Amino acid sequence: MKEIAETIQYNIRREIENAQKNKQCLLVAIDGRCASGKTTLAKCLQKIYGCDVIHMDHFFLRPEQINEQRLSEPGGNVDYERFLDEVLLPLKNKKSFAYRPYDCKKQEMTEAIPIKQNTITLIEGSYCCHPKLFEHYDVKIFLTVNEKKRIERIKARNGEAGCIQFRDKWIPLEECYFTAFNIEACCDYSFET
Repeated sequence: MKEIAETIQYNIRREIENAQKNKQCLLVAIDGRCASGKTTLAKCLQKIYGCDVIHMDHFFLRPEQINEQRLSEPGGNVDYERFLDEVLLPLKNKKSFAYRPYDCKKQEMTEAIPIKQNTITLIEGSYCCHPKLFEHYDVKIFLTVNEKKRIERIKARNGEAGCIQFRDKWIPLEECYFTAFNIEACCDYSFET
């Protein structure tokens, strides 16, 4: 992961220098398979650049939004409409804002997180490169991991029961999204961790 992080940092540093010449704010999306290191990479880049990180996990559908039609839509299990309205549009319009994360475990909205305009903002998580959101990013990164390593990481992070849920529910939904929209090929950079 360290070598990959260094390569990504080099590429992002180049993008940042170009953005700073144009005096613009840089929006970086880090999409990819579960347990591929998206959150780890975002934390690493946050330490280096002092940037804000916004997690797509804060935008999963609330129970009242879930229905068979929405879940059959590739990438439909995330509230991309709310994410666009509450996060991406204010960022593109260079406005400070706050958004309320949805906590899936508690099934409730939590306290608002304030976001001020920053030179760089990272959007981290599966589904962040959904076609409804894709055009708003300046840099798109895709992380992948082989199946064996992914399962090992999920078991270590979520336990055996959590791994079963990921294998039976979340991984198939992710793969449907990645395939339907050819996400990896559409990103600027792709790395296997």
